[in-house]
Amino acid sequence: MNKKYRIVYCTPSLYIPGGIERVLTTKANYFADVLDYDIYIIITDGKGKEPYYPLSKKVQIIQLDINFEKLWKLSFLRKIPIYIKKQSQYKKALTKTLFKIKPDITITLLRREINFITNIKDGSIKIGEIHVNKFNYRNFENSESNFFKKIFSKIWMENLSRHLERLDKLVTLTEEDKKDWNELTNVICIPNPLTCIPSKLSTLENKKAIAVGRYVTSKGFDLLLEAWKIVTLKHPDWTLDIYGTGNREEYIEISKHLGISDKCNINGAVVNINDKYEESSIYILSSRFEGFGMVLIEAMALGVPCVSFACPSGPMEIISDGINGLLAENGNVKQLADKICILIENPEMRHQLGDNAHNNIYKYEIGNIAKKWVKLFNSIK
Repeated sequence: MNKKYRIVYCTPSLYIPGGIERVLTTKANYFADVLDYDIYIIITDGKGKEPYYPLSKKVQIIQLDINFEKLWKLSFLRKIPIYIKKQSQYKKALTKTLFKIKPDITITLLRREINFITNIKDGSIKIGEIHVNKFNYRNFENSESNFFKKIFSKIWMENLSRHLERLDKLVTLTEEDKKDWNELTNVICIPNPLTCIPSKLSTLENKKAIAVGRYVTSKGFDLLLEAWKIVTLKHPDWTLDIYGTGNREEYIEISKHLGISDKCNINGAVVNINDKYEESSIYILSSRFEGFGMVLIEAMALGVPCVSFACPSGPMEIISDGINGLLAENGNVKQLADKICILIENPEMRHQLGDNAHNNIYKYEIGNIAKKWVKLFNSIK
């Protein structure tokens, strides 16, 4: 019989429709409903906002209401004194809460609490989950970068490494990223889980491609639109649908500038994203970097073959080139377009890669991933 654990997760909020929020919700629900663990999620932001993804009634949310989101609209230098004050408030509130809950295990998603979590002597094992690859962890968007931020980023990463080595375990999402943390000896790899394996698959007959992600530079939608312009010259009867959160206007303007606004739809986020995958015949990942590439396994679960940049880190572990998808050199727009065209022009290959993708995705099913976490918990508690 598996031991029942009391586990605390620390994360900023749950109301945003992001990949981290979806993965955390999936794991928390499984641990609470299937394994009967006592699960708590401590959040600092989004007071009064409901979780975006359905959360089990057995999972308890504790809202500390620190409101770090207040910092979003401030200049970099103005943020510093307010951040220091809020960080102090957070440390006191989290310390008090952990001593009250008395968890067996506390898991940080490596946000603001990583600076002090190992100093809280509440008796719990401390585990960190990193959802971005090492070399892009403290990445600033190009539009936000400047000399001071680059210096700050360098110092911050050096400080982060010191905190990470004090954790009982650091969990990366890919073996590639695990190897990059070669200065640490406490690193283990556990991939993200799928919520479920859908029974209904895409027919792969619709002349539609899809991409999903936040409208930020790292997702490379500007590169995707450039590639799609090349695709449309050969295949004007195909359309591209992009779904995501954030400011779409920049990408709408790019599509107009490229003359392909009638060949692509730049949409907001939707709850029924599986329906959109099912309507599509090709998934495209154009990211400059990833932490894992959750969207790839979501699309593959519905039998949709993927074309992806071989960016760090995740796609090269998820996709076996020519077997369950196609990989293009990272940032090579022409090659990405060519790979998309290969799948458009070869429906038999499209179906074969889609079948292979679906049949090999079961290792990411939540039950299988949960076994890895249980093994980790048992080994260190």
